[in-house]
Amino acid sequence: MTAPRRGAPTGALSPALRHVPLFLTGLAALALCAALSLVLGTRSVPLSTVADALFGHAHGREALVVTELRLPRTVIGLAVGAALGVAGAVAQGITRNPLASPTTLGINAGAGFAVVVAIYALGLGDPVQYVWFAFAGAAAAALLAQALARRSGDLDPVRLALGGTVLQLVLLSWTSAVMLLNQRTLDEARFWLAGSLSGRPLGVLWPVLPTLLLGLVVALALSPALNALALGDDSAQALGVPVARIRLAGGIAVVLLAGSAVAMAGPVAFIGLAAPHLVRPLLGNDHRLLVPGCLIAGPLLLLAADVLGRLVIRPSELEVGIVTAFLGAPLLALLARKVTR
Repeated sequence: MTAPRRGAPTGALSPALRHVPLFLTGLAALALCAALSLVLGTRSVPLSTVADALFGHAHGREALVVTELRLPRTVIGLAVGAALGVAGAVAQGITRNPLASPTTLGINAGAGFAVVVAIYALGLGDPVQYVWFAFAGAAAAALLAQALARRSGDLDPVRLALGGTVLQLVLLSWTSAVMLLNQRTLDEARFWLAGSLSGRPLGVLWPVLPTLLLGLVVALALSPALNALALGDDSAQALGVPVARIRLAGGIAVVLLAGSAVAMAGPVAFIGLAAPHLVRPLLGNDHRLLVPGCLIAGPLLLLAADVLGRLVIRPSELEVGIVTAFLGAPLLALLARKVTR
């Protein structure tokens, strides 16, 4: 007979408590990046002026720059980064593929193709008008990728990753073809397709806020089941986890999150791929910690890249999608090399 585990409740809490300092440090770093996003740009604004502008005590040119340009840019960056970070963690969890992300599953490419077609066919020119086309394109691409991955009614994770990659390449080629049909489409679409937080009004956030919040709730609710999926389908089913339904729910969460993010800022690459790999060495592979960690790491990476893009060629700036692609390409190469060993 074994002795009762009197210390079980305390022991059950200890892993979470042990990681509290890491979460607090991450939140502090995120707050610092948000502050830098409000301060730095073509012209730096003193932190005191930023504070006065936010509380309505300043009304000059610098205050307008903060409230009308940098504050919306920062808020949208927080929302987009959180969505992409969590979407990447869920995508890697349901596919059991460390290279999975909204980009490799074809979701970003689907959103981009839908927006370019809308610009060409309907003459759209306002980012607020892109929102639902981008979201619809992301959802359609995800559904098509899942259809390609189904085998005997089940969703095969390897086929999902491969199908998403093939779909991404096809959609990118179609997008390029549509952009070349006329000069206006090329001029309007190339800025959005680069992935940018610049010039985005807060109006692009409100239409997708419900889907963004729903995606985050679903992702957090699925995190215990994603731990079971990591053991393999047979082991997960033996534990009573409905594998097919969890994968379907996870796919819906990825669509909701990535579609919302792409609708707001365009197809920003590598945040969804990098955030989980940044968090895992710190918090481990437990998705109950990994998903909330990516909720912090995603916006931290995106805002840091956006601030960097404003400084490297000052007084001009690089779009955040260009910065993340430049920094993320070596990361993807390293990860691919590690996975194929």
